[in-house]
This record gives sequence, C-alpha cells and structure tokens, in this order.
Amino acid sequence: MKKTKKIAAITMARDDEFFLSRWIAYYGKQFGTENLYIILDGIDQKTPKNAGNAHITKLEHETMSRAAGDKYRIGKLSELATKLLKTYDIVIGCDTDEFLIVDPNTNLNLSEYLSNKKIKTTLSGLGLDVGQNLNCESELDAHAPFLEQREYALLSTRYTKPVVKTIAAPWGSGFHSIRHHNFHIDKNLYLLHFGAIDLKMLERKAAARGADWLNHLRRRGNGTINAVTNSKIKSSKWLRIARILQTYMRPIYALRKPAMLGLKPVIEIPTRFKKSGI
Repeated sequence: MKKTKKIAAITMARDDEFFLSRWIAYYGKQFGTENLYIILDGIDQKTPKNAGNAHITKLEHETMSRAAGDKYRIGKLSELATKLLKTYDIVIGCDTDEFLIVDPNTNLNLSEYLSNKKIKTTLSGLGLDVGQNLNCESELDAHAPFLEQREYALLSTRYTKPVVKTIAAPWGSGFHSIRHHNFHIDKNLYLLHFGAIDLKMLERKAAARGADWLNHLRRRGNGTINAVTNSKIKSSKWLRIARILQTYMRPIYALRKPAMLGLKPVIEIPTRFKKSGI
C-alpha cells in the first residue's frame, strides 16, 4: 500500500448543528479532526461540542439572496481549498448533509482508498439522495445512525459532485462542478445526501422560515421524499447503470455536469453501506 496522502475536508454552515456534528464525527474519523476546516457563517454560531482539533473560522453573516449566497459560500470554500492544497494532497469539499463513502467491498477506509488512487484533477462519487419512505419508515431517531433507519435513495445527478480535488480550480455553486474541468465518477465512491432524511425535520425548518414555507411544503411535499415513497423500487444493478449513464451523458446547457436521460430510479440502499457508520 502506498503512503497515506494528506487529506483535508472542508465545509461551511449556518444554524446547522445537527448535520455539522454528524459531518465532524464522520470525516473526523476518516482523517482526524485536525484535518477538518469549517467556516461558520455568523459570529454568533456555536462551535459543535465534538469539534475536537478542527479549524473553525467564524465570519460576519451577510444577508443576501439565495443565488448570491451560494456564490459567496462556494467562493470562500474555493479560496480555502486553494490555500490548503499548498500543504495537502487532496481536499474534499461538501455540504454538512453530504457524506462521501467508499464501497465497503474494497475493505479500505476513505483515507486508504484515496491514498491509493491516482487523481489528476477531481473525483466524484455517484450521487444518492436518501429520503424517508413514508410508507414504512418512522420519524428519525437523532441519536441513531442514519442508514440503520433509512433504506431507500433516489439516484440523482444533482449529487454526483466533484467533491474530491487535487487542483486549485474553483468549484461552481454547491460543489456541482469544477471550472474548466470535466468530472470523473469513481467506481467505488458514493456521495450520500441526507437533506430529505425526515419529513418532520423539514417541516420544522420550513415553520422557522414562516407559515408560507410550511404551507408550501405541506401542499407540494418534498421531491425526494415523494419519489422514495411513491416510486417502484429498482434493484441495486441501477448503481452501475447510473454510473455509466452519468459518465457519458451531458446536458446541452451544462456540459460539465452529469445527465441520466431524465431517468430518476429509486433503489434500495445496499445493506453493506451501513458499515460506513453514517
């Protein structure tokens, strides 16, 4: 086995202690908390109790539109990644509700797997948007592992992101692209998104934003939860099919992002993924 590479994980958060604590626990186990870099959007933001030796930077919060906010955040994170790549071999950037895992069949942890990969520019994990199946899954137990409670995911091009990079080129908003570079989906990496893991959680967040947001959610539902609840469940062979499609298909309007011919299959998450501990 090759020498372990130096790997950093970075994110930015505001009013998101629940997911941020999970993010720290997971990536801290993979790389050590001393290799985590977290930007908190607001001087008033609390540092999570499990931050350990993570590097925490607090910035003054600025009110702006969603689009402007997305550009602001990815700009800050791209700047941080460029700085870190002077001393790190690899930087992983993602949102606090996103977890990059390596297939347990490799018998390697994420650090070992990436250390043994020759990465010219970037790597992407296949995107799995995990959602609550309202037909058979109850409200989330906040103290138990996610994958012990959720078994279904929408195979989503939206979460096939180039979150792993070795070059200083900036990310596009939401980590969805790398400027002037194509993306490369690794056969053993998966990016799991948990933003739609629980309907009650989404309702509480919507209520905090105002009655209109909550009413909208209750009328329309959540796209991921709707799909997971109402779609016919496909077999895990769709992981391979989706990876092939997303590797070769591109939308005309976004040639550096993956496409899947409009297909939106919902699969049962492989049981072995529970070994990730998420």
